[in-house]
Amino acid sequence: MAKTPEERLAELGFELPVTPKPMAVYKSCVIIDRFAYVSGHGPLKTDKTLITGRLGEDMDVAAGYEAARVTGLAILATLKNSLGSLNRVAQVVKLLGLVRSTDAFDQQPAVINGCSELFRDVFGEDIGVGARSAIGTNSLPGGIAVEIEAIFDVRPL
Repeated sequence: MAKTPEERLAELGFELPVTPKPMAVYKSCVIIDRFAYVSGHGPLKTDKTLITGRLGEDMDVAAGYEAARVTGLAILATLKNSLGSLNRVAQVVKLLGLVRSTDAFDQQPAVINGCSELFRDVFGEDIGVGARSAIGTNSLPGGIAVEIEAIFDVRPL
């Protein structure tokens, strides 16, 4: 019998953080028809602190990868809260990853792999891998290292 996404998370040793609250006027997740649009999330750790820094300045690719993975966990927490269960995810459709980085830093895709690989490991290769963009930026709210938004195809109730 196939394992559920929640079982895979536990097996991988991950704990979902408390669902992050919106920091401005927006919804964390909007579900329309079969799609869940998850707003940009930052690297919120289970202790409710954020991972801050700039890639190429005070963070290396490994630290950025971890920040993206932590961000993926925050996205999953919001998604689970909105859907009731991660079992409803039919497909990761699209990720947009923003990496706070110096002008010379060009490894944004390697950083956002932290989230992409998490989703692959949680949902499986077929469902957990979707289209993706990884973009460098000079600033993100609160100095966070990464911000990621996502679109999921979800199964109806």
